[in-house]
Amino acid sequence: MEKHLIRPGRSAHTLIHLTCVSFWRFLRSCWRFSRSRRALLLAFACLLYLFCLELWISRGDHDRKLTEGRRWILERIPGSPSPTRSNVVYITLKSKRHKPAVLRATLRPKSRRKKVRNVENQNQDTTHHHGEETLRHAESRDSWRQVLHSIYKPGQLNDDNDGSSIRIYSQKSPPWFSQADIETMRFLSKCKISHVEVLEPENAPPALLFKSVSGFNQSSDRAGECDGRCGVIKRPEDMSEVFAFHLDRVLGLNRSLVAISRRFHALDGQLCPVTLYDPSVVPVPESRSGALRWSSYQTSLQYRCWQRGVPKPEWSCSSLHHHEWSKVTLFDFLLQNHQRLDRNCCGFRPRPQDSCVQLGYHRECSNVDNLKLSHIVHRKNDPRRLVYVNNKAFFDRDEENLDFKLLEGIKELPDVAVSVLRSQRLRQNLLQSLFVDEQFWENQGGRRGIEKLIDVIERRVRVLLRYINAHGINVVAMNS
Repeated sequence: MEKHLIRPGRSAHTLIHLTCVSFWRFLRSCWRFSRSRRALLLAFACLLYLFCLELWISRGDHDRKLTEGRRWILERIPGSPSPTRSNVVYITLKSKRHKPAVLRATLRPKSRRKKVRNVENQNQDTTHHHGEETLRHAESRDSWRQVLHSIYKPGQLNDDNDGSSIRIYSQKSPPWFSQADIETMRFLSKCKISHVEVLEPENAPPALLFKSVSGFNQSSDRAGECDGRCGVIKRPEDMSEVFAFHLDRVLGLNRSLVAISRRFHALDGQLCPVTLYDPSVVPVPESRSGALRWSSYQTSLQYRCWQRGVPKPEWSCSSLHHHEWSKVTLFDFLLQNHQRLDRNCCGFRPRPQDSCVQLGYHRECSNVDNLKLSHIVHRKNDPRRLVYVNNKAFFDRDEENLDFKLLEGIKELPDVAVSVLRSQRLRQNLLQSLFVDEQFWENQGGRRGIEKLIDVIERRVRVLLRYINAHGINVVAMNS
């Protein structure tokens, strides 16, 4: 047998010749096989050729489709070079979790972080750190306070109003609004403002109290007191109170003060929430056991205060009826408003910019007895009913971080509100209700923006209904 050696100096032609000779010898050896074995080898060679050809074609098609897909995406991404169409549709990559909607004009300004000097004494360091947090929160409120004191002249405000922004095109208003609600909304949206005062509540940001031309009682014994024709202008960040007012009326709770949105030229055209000022609304007095704390609140739920007649002194009851707590917990859970029953943010994971973290309330969650309730108010002439104030909604909290502490101790919920949640009419009713406030509707981006907010509420409704079924919550009639 010949042996062919390939020396480094040989050309490529000689290498090809040797390869062909070797392949010819392989074929001659295969030709000596039987006819059946030759047919089998030929079939195997054909199959191998077809497999390689298919693999090559499919890989070419995949590369072409991948190139076309990348080109299609690049043409639709904002800022990509040379889009070929005038009506480009931008795409967004969605995560597995639904991103909650954010109500416009509710973003808080970023606060500058201040460096805290190291202190040798640990107690002094803790006190100094707490003081820095309180100062930072005060500075966030000072921005709005400075606007109030710099723009408005003491005791007078000249604001040119373009007319009422409350629109009702049909002969009848939505059935959940009373005639007094419609009149109050129209008054707040178009009244002429004459006198202005700055209000600085203890547990709330500063606001602006305005009095209309006919808003003073001229009697000698009550001179200068608001006579029901006054309103409160709040920060643009509190715009969710308008949404909360409509949700309160749609659910049939009827406990919130009337709130509308109004644009003020003196505030550089900013849209601010305006609520009715009711001088008869006062804080609920302390119970027989002391201040309204979480422990006394749970005790009052256990004994159903004022539902079984006159409560006993050891029940730690306030002047509020037992059903009022059931109504406010349903309302606050849908809004995820923790500032009334969970001021310390103990039932969820708060953000660093939340007030409960900045003021140090969140560190007190281990001591349940010291947890205080806030914004618990009622009217002087109606001490059994709550009045919902400072109803801020948090739309940026997903379903995995809901505050279920608001529902703790609740065994009953109002049938009227739960029937609305179960009837699939919540979206339709909220759209019809919010359409009445033209300024709020347009500021949120029209129907598309409003529906994003309703999507968040509907997801929380499904969670609440599952909670009712899982914990055996009774749905009972709670007549006013």
